[in-house]
Amino acid sequence: MTDVPSARSAEVGRRIGVGLMYGLFKPRVLGAWRVPAAGPVIFAVNHSHNVDGPMVMGVAPRPTHFLIKKEAFVGPLDPFLTGIGQLKVDRHSTDRTAISRALGVLEQGGVLGIFPEGTRGEGDFAALRAGLAYFAVRGGAPIVPVAVLGSSERSGRLIKALPPLRSRVDVVFGDPFDAGDGSGRRTRKALDEATERIQKQLTAHLENARRLTGR
Repeated sequence: MTDVPSARSAEVGRRIGVGLMYGLFKPRVLGAWRVPAAGPVIFAVNHSHNVDGPMVMGVAPRPTHFLIKKEAFVGPLDPFLTGIGQLKVDRHSTDRTAISRALGVLEQGGVLGIFPEGTRGEGDFAALRAGLAYFAVRGGAPIVPVAVLGSSERSGRLIKALPPLRSRVDVVFGDPFDAGDGSGRRTRKALDEATERIQKQLTAHLENARRLTGR
């Protein structure tokens, strides 16, 4: 098994994230009690801004190992992100090392964070990749949908790459659900069906989160 990052390293990342996110913004966290207290879990996070990952990492009740595009691992960020238990992934190939490490996180009962849209976009879960279904079915892990709302607001920004400082960012955790159909099948058809089920659940969670927060 390829080296798997430890929960302790991700806990360091969580503590750094707590300080940064609560120092720069005003996170409002809803539904954190829904996250299973132990065992493998996948956070499926909508992605409309660069701050979404650090925000979830900081406010989640458990340390999280995010799959992050390798392009983010530049200069001093490379050893830093690796040191806090984050996973580098090449989105343009079948990155077997990243897959092995991500499955290792789940095998050890950890939390894997995924942006199922694959890249930053509208943050509405409209286009999902099959990777999330693969990890959920293969790793036997429930998915917890996570909606980050308010991170992409543009008015009042002092720094282009960040939401307005001290602005409210809502993070809403949903109910955990199983992506598979209970058969344990990992065929292409089974994963396609799982992806459909996931998309419905994530879209419904996002709609509920918007209603709840008024965002």
